[in-house]
Amino acid sequence: MSDEYQYPPAKQRRRLRQEWDAQRIRALREHMGMTQQQMADELEVRQQTISEWETGVHKPHRSTQKTLSLVAERAGFVYKVDPPAEEQPADGGAPQ
Repeated sequence: MSDEYQYPPAKQRRRLRQEWDAQRIRALREHMGMTQQQMADELEVRQQTISEWETGVHKPHRSTQKTLSLVAERAGFVYKVDPPAEEQPADGGAPQ
């Protein structure tokens, strides 16, 4: 047996990387009750940049996506996507 200490393997944390698309960015901004200019000031970007993100012209850089995730977490923001109409029950999902 070796005298060297064997460290247990480090648990790897798998973070779910949120994809910040146009709808999610707009939903976060509206959840926080901010204008595009106010959000731009908070993130230290131009208002035009927020507009371009929200219209899908551009996507935020990876570092900005991380910042958006932190802001969303602190704001208690949860973004849920409804399934497409064809996947929803015909009766509206009401119990029978």
